[in-house]
This record gives sequence, structure tokens and C-alpha cells, in this order.
Amino acid sequence: MNVYPFIAAEKAAARKVSKTCALLSVSRSAYYQWSRQLPSARVQRDAELSSKIAAIHQDSRGTYGAPRIHQQLRKDGERCGKKRVARLMASQGLCGRQRRRYRRTTIADPNAQVAAKDLLQRSFAPAKHPLPDRAWVGDISYIRSWEGWAYLATVIDLASRRVVGFAVADHMRAGLAREAIEMALTARRPAPGLIFHSDHGSQYTSTEFRKLLQRHGVRQSLSRPRQCWDNAVAESFFSTLKSELVYRQPLPTRAAARQAVFEYIEVFYNRKRIHSALGYCSPADYERSLPTRDAASAA
Repeated sequence: MNVYPFIAAEKAAARKVSKTCALLSVSRSAYYQWSRQLPSARVQRDAELSSKIAAIHQDSRGTYGAPRIHQQLRKDGERCGKKRVARLMASQGLCGRQRRRYRRTTIADPNAQVAAKDLLQRSFAPAKHPLPDRAWVGDISYIRSWEGWAYLATVIDLASRRVVGFAVADHMRAGLAREAIEMALTARRPAPGLIFHSDHGSQYTSTEFRKLLQRHGVRQSLSRPRQCWDNAVAESFFSTLKSELVYRQPLPTRAAARQAVFEYIEVFYNRKRIHSALGYCSPADYERSLPTRDAASAA
């Protein structure tokens, strides 16, 4: 039986080590040799933090790097430095997901005659859009499956970065963009005057799509040709989706891609994933802190 922990406890209670050792017939030198092998308080703290870091990393589906894990620890009441988090992550072989370069998929229609201007002028910060459902952005990207390409159209609320509408199909026709925004319009029911911003892709400049916006009182905003930064929030989402989902798991069919995208957006991205632009809150949590349309009208 190891009596050394008992001696250490007695020492912490201000009892003499020599007397305790004598009572237990234990050599004092043997006890002191054992006590010098105990991990330091810093080592013990590192072990405790390492366990919590590993849990947060796993809960983020292996996507969080040191900055987000550091912020999540702060939210959980843990105080430690970002460099310490990075060191402990490296010691466990943990790292966040890195984004790859984004490739455009929407193609402008040279024959489209659209009078819409850029109403956002790269004003994407949530602070510039204090109320939800006042400004949305949309775009289309591709997802590779073993069955062939699947195409994803999204609608994102600039106030909270929440994905409020999306659609997946095996084509890039105007119906894909229409399905995504119809989902958003049905779920959110925005007041007239909402801005919907996108690039000059033919899906968004089609007569069918523009008439849909007009019926719902939505103002169309279009980025300038060949200016990817004019729709940076939408493109940033696709980069995140691919690095955190698409590039990490096989997608045998388009149906599997559709299910994986649905689960990522509705279960993880909107409700759990913290965003630096939102003060390290999830879109759902951040949105709950915003005033509602009725409250804003009353004010």
C-alpha cells in the first residue's frame, strides 16, 4: 500500500512529516524522494486544460484552431493564454481546418439587361446590419460526389451570418437559386425592403428570379463584374463548408451530399459554430441578442 499520499495530506494539515513517518514506519528520505516526483501545479493544470481542449476540438468536429478553442475556454470560465492553448494543442497533435482557394461557379449572362446596382458596397459587418432580415447575400458553389457534381445555393443573413435558405441539386439553373431563396422567404417572412445581394450570375439575373424578388418586395443588389470581394461573406461560407465538411469525408452520392450539407448547416454551423465576426457566438445565439422586427418598430 502506498502511504506517501497520506503523509503528504498530513503535511498539508500542518502535521510534522517526521512524526507521521515514524508512526507509519516509513523512511523520511524515501518520502521526500517520492514527493519530488509529483507533477508540478503547472503540469497538472496543463493536463486539465489539455483534456478540455481535446473535448472542445472534438465537439467542433475537429475544425477549431487555437483562437476559437481559446474563446470557447473563456466562455466556459477558463482563463489561459492563447499561446498556451496552441502549445497544448500541438502536444496532442490537434489543429484547426485550413481553407483552400475558392473557385467561382456562377457565370454572368452577357445578354442580361439588369438595372440593379451594388446596394451594399462591401458593407458586410454585422454592426452595419443591426436587425435580421434586412440584408441577405446569396451565391452558388459546387460539391464533388462519387456520383458527380452537386451544386449548392445559399442565402445568408448579414446581421447574424445565419444560413437562412439553401438548396442542393445536380444543376446550376435559375431554379436552384430560386429554391434557396424561397426557403428563406418562407421561413423568415421578411418585411418589404429587404436587400438581396449576389453576383451577376445568370441564375440571379434571370427574368424568373427577378420577378420572384419583386413579388416579395425584395430589392436586388448585384456585385460588380469580376469583383469577388463584393460578395465576400457568401464566398467565405463556401470556403468554410468545404474545409470543414466536404474535404474531410467521402460523399458517395448527391443525396449523401445533400444530407451532409443539411446536417452541417442546421445542426452545427447555425447553432453551434462560433464566429469571430460575431464576437465568438454562434449565429443562433447572436441572433437571439438582436432586437426583433416588432421591437424595432415599437422603438
